[in-house]
Amino acid sequence: MVFEREMDAIANSMQKKAAELERLAEVLVTGEQLRLRLHEGKVIKDRRHHLRTYPNCFVGKELIDWLIEHKEASERETAIKIMQKLLDQSIIHHVCDEHREFKDMKLFYRFRKDDGTFPLDNEAKVFMRGQRIYEKLMNTENSIIQSREEEGGNFERTLVASEFVDWLLQEGEMATREEAEQLGRRLLEHGIIQHVTNKHHFVDGPLLFQFRMNFRRRRRLMELLQERGRGIPESHDSPFCLRKQNSDGGNTSFLSVSPTKEIKMVVGVRRSSMSSSCGSSGYYSSSPTLSSSPPVLCNPKSVLKRHVSPEELQTPGGPFLKKTFTIVGDAVGWGFVVRGSKPCHIQAVDPGGPAAAAGMKVCQFVVSVNGLNVLAQDYRTVSNLILTGPRTIVMEVMEEI
Repeated sequence: MVFEREMDAIANSMQKKAAELERLAEVLVTGEQLRLRLHEGKVIKDRRHHLRTYPNCFVGKELIDWLIEHKEASERETAIKIMQKLLDQSIIHHVCDEHREFKDMKLFYRFRKDDGTFPLDNEAKVFMRGQRIYEKLMNTENSIIQSREEEGGNFERTLVASEFVDWLLQEGEMATREEAEQLGRRLLEHGIIQHVTNKHHFVDGPLLFQFRMNFRRRRRLMELLQERGRGIPESHDSPFCLRKQNSDGGNTSFLSVSPTKEIKMVVGVRRSSMSSSCGSSGYYSSSPTLSSSPPVLCNPKSVLKRHVSPEELQTPGGPFLKKTFTIVGDAVGWGFVVRGSKPCHIQAVDPGGPAAAAGMKVCQFVVSVNGLNVLAQDYRTVSNLILTGPRTIVMEVMEEI
């Protein structure tokens, strides 16, 4: 009995530690994504005050304006809470460290990564190395990260342990197989990778492991304010966001359209841009967040009147017209749903999203994504390709004339 209590205590301690590391990882990834976006938008730049130049900083008040403009927060109070979270986690700081609270004022703040003051403890070092390795693997031609099956299940972002060790040696990340295996074990112990069925620690062999996190998933800053228990689970559904009809909390109504064009009201909550779950009813659900955007039309059943084969789409002189769209994702995604298989089709388009602005319509068939032909792929594969790719996507579609 005493032994069982001790084992339970150890298990609980490990679970708490894993949860803490997971929260740290999400904050680091979200903060880094924001930092890169602010550099891209020239919000972070060198600024002068009292004849002194402060490099790579941003103004608190201007950043709050930016967060609201980019729909990362619905009101200034919420935006301040988001930035306070990053300040509390030592992601950002006041340039002179005179303010421990983030203020909606003309004060200079800076990301610690931009001035080299980020506190790199062991957990952060392992995590940042894991993120760097993940990005390096994803950018490698013929990457060893693939979707694979194991014990009847399909797993994303997986790699074979021995192939990972080979890659670490080939890339000069580690000097010996023993050191590479130790790195794999540290990545597992810090919650960055795991055995696909959680049965084994990392060993140099044929076992299958996967990255627990999709580092490229576009995080919404509102996720920082959500409790982990209510957080948004990752999935490989389409990168589509439902926009709320009102923002008075609780359940939210969405418009839904069936193939018969009969409009009905359904109850749901807002779906994040790249990470939410889809219930058996076909409607998305996730933790509620705020938005003032218009309602979106969602199609829980297929909008296609008939199935079309890849051969039919590619037949010369056929009744299909090829179109190319360049879609730049906004703060909540790209604004469309893909469904079907061989080929996939556009199931729904958010009328207020980037895809609609580019000209995308329902019933179009997906031919390629960023130059990769996907006519023989299912919607999960296509969705994963989009989710793990760049913010700007180039899609070729076929539309019936």
